[in-house]
Amino acid sequence: MKLSRRLKQLVLASAIVSTTTIGSTQTALADSPSPASETKATSSSNQPYDGSWESLQKMPVPAWFDDGKIGIFIHWGPYSVIGYRKGGGGYAEHTPKLLYADPKNYHPMMMERWGKKPPEFGYKDIIPEFKAENWDPEKWAQLFGDVGAKYVVLTAEHHDGWANWDSDLTPWNAVDMGPKRDLVGDLGAAVRKHGMKYAPSYHRERHAGFFANDLYNVHSEPRTDIAEEIRRVPEAASLYGPFSMDKAFTDDYVARWKEIQDKYKPDFLWIDDIPVFTRDGNRVLDGKFKPEIKYFYDACRDMITDFMNDGAARGEELYLNNKGGNRNWPEGVGCLEKDNLKLKVIGPKWESCTTFGSSFGYLAAEETPGHRTRKSVERIIHEMVEVISRNGNFLINIGPRGDGSIPEWQVERLEAMGDWLKINGDAIYGSRYWNENEQLNEQLSFTTNGKNLYAIKRAKPTLTFNIDATVGWPDDAVSSVRLLGSDAPVSWKMTPRGLTITPPKDLGSSEHAWTFEIVTSTKQFPSGAMETSSEKALQRTKKVDLEGNE
Repeated sequence: MKLSRRLKQLVLASAIVSTTTIGSTQTALADSPSPASETKATSSSNQPYDGSWESLQKMPVPAWFDDGKIGIFIHWGPYSVIGYRKGGGGYAEHTPKLLYADPKNYHPMMMERWGKKPPEFGYKDIIPEFKAENWDPEKWAQLFGDVGAKYVVLTAEHHDGWANWDSDLTPWNAVDMGPKRDLVGDLGAAVRKHGMKYAPSYHRERHAGFFANDLYNVHSEPRTDIAEEIRRVPEAASLYGPFSMDKAFTDDYVARWKEIQDKYKPDFLWIDDIPVFTRDGNRVLDGKFKPEIKYFYDACRDMITDFMNDGAARGEELYLNNKGGNRNWPEGVGCLEKDNLKLKVIGPKWESCTTFGSSFGYLAAEETPGHRTRKSVERIIHEMVEVISRNGNFLINIGPRGDGSIPEWQVERLEAMGDWLKINGDAIYGSRYWNENEQLNEQLSFTTNGKNLYAIKRAKPTLTFNIDATVGWPDDAVSSVRLLGSDAPVSWKMTPRGLTITPPKDLGSSEHAWTFEIVTSTKQFPSGAMETSSEKALQRTKKVDLEGNE
């Protein structure tokens, strides 16, 4: 394997990091100033965040995020070349570790495809096939803008240790290897040219266990085949390791994000959930830490503080996510988020990163027409409507192939979603929740914008229906009702059963869901409708399998 100049320069440093012991880590932590003390020492008086969680809990939701509603998530990296998951379902972006964790099911695939398997041939050897040779960032950005996205989140680094940006900190990056292009930088320039916000996502917090024996422990050891690969090719240590969340790991973790922040000025800090915060003797929100995780937790807080203050200094409104059923950060720091999250209630500002199928990364099996994991266009649109009606944002994910092309079935769903938004966007962009988020007996969801109430019917509206929550409204509460996408008049009247609407026979151009715009005499954004507790809001939502199993 041909080595880059950066890889050669970092071999010695990588070997030192990978052999750090627990005892020496604890000594280093005891002798080192906390990240918080370093940040506070250099903070200027005009920065709005002082380095405490209490300060960060006061961050506002940016208007661009609250109004924009629709984002595109992109999982793309060397794992996209593999495009495989046992059984044809689940998170294919986790396959790099499964090559080692589940040899019985993955080595036969490798032998069939490459004629080799670990330790002779491993994940590091697949990277040269990640070439992005058919990638056009301008075409991606044009597509995202056309379908109505307002922000784009590209994986800068997933759990596999590969960097999609032009990094000076790791040789395992997209400029020195594979595509030989700055994927993060090129896409950022394109999407911003089209007026969208940009967020390179960062998933390295789970890297220390990804190729290790223990996934979510503070300290582990490399799997046997990984250790042998490193013995044969020492340069691989800086891709697969380190295998401990020691001080060196934390300092490198912060440095990599700081490099992204300085080079690309993200609008959003997207971090995946951090399982070690509630495992291996840690419960960070209860103040229970191992020393290494206390250092890491403090470093995360300071990293967020620096990110938010940097944006404030530039006059930019920035934001971040608070991922997981066990949230990373205290209540109120960033928007609530889980994979394919669907709250049953109106919650504090939240986001659902939603898949078109079962995988975030490219999964070849899902290209088969009628594959069991594919979501229909109707289901996607209904999920989008339900998320937004409950104060959420809809971050829909695509998984491009290794060559940079987007699977056609995903493009079809994006375009159908965009067609729906072109007709019904008044009920989505800039909207807020109502005092009721749905009416089950009529399959209605609701949003508001000023004096306009939007009743979105998820079933084809062929019969007269009533809006139950308008019972008791005065006769002059409504001045007009129209069906978006149709020029046909809508018959309506106030009755003892509330607003009664008779849809026209001509339902117009909308499909899958139909929006009735109801102009009222008063502002419809309610007070007191939100469940302000994240803990309560997350009740009855689907548990996420961190390993991405179906």
